[in-house]
Amino acid sequence: MSTRRIRRGAHAARRRGERPVRCVVVTVSDTRQPRTDRSGARAEELLHAAGHEVVERRWVRDEIAPIRRELRRALRVPATDLVLLTGGTGVSPRDVTPQAIEPMLDVALPGFGERFRERSIRQVGTAAWLSRAGAGVAAGRLVAYLPGSPGAVELGLREVLIPELTHALRLLGRIGAGD
Repeated sequence: MSTRRIRRGAHAARRRGERPVRCVVVTVSDTRQPRTDRSGARAEELLHAAGHEVVERRWVRDEIAPIRRELRRALRVPATDLVLLTGGTGVSPRDVTPQAIEPMLDVALPGFGERFRERSIRQVGTAAWLSRAGAGVAAGRLVAYLPGSPGAVELGLREVLIPELTHALRLLGRIGAGD
């Protein structure tokens, strides 16, 4: 597992008068590392451009126990609002992100995966149904997991997660109406 701490301003959120969402981005992969992780880098860019703060990026092997350890670690940090995982959501035997994450969720949000697959049809055609992207709530925080391709991360963030991110965190009580 690799880690990189990130401290960046969230000027767009401040312009809107709300505090930035504090995000942890975790790349689930047996092969990607900080230098080769285009999807995690794209997630960081998009979240930052939307006015949010990526406080940490981490890399973990595509195995259930390390993925669960990483989620538990991120959820122990009181400031974490969102844990975004990329990778491990397909149907190959090594793709275990949903199996690792779903038992840890207090509330499943099936609409996230449904909306992602609906929007994915434009990119990958009927293969969209092979994605197991999903989201839920764990320990009062939002947890989302997307496929590991840069295109899937782009689509999932731009068209599904970011438009409702602040609203979802308000509903969870993570961000107040005045934030």
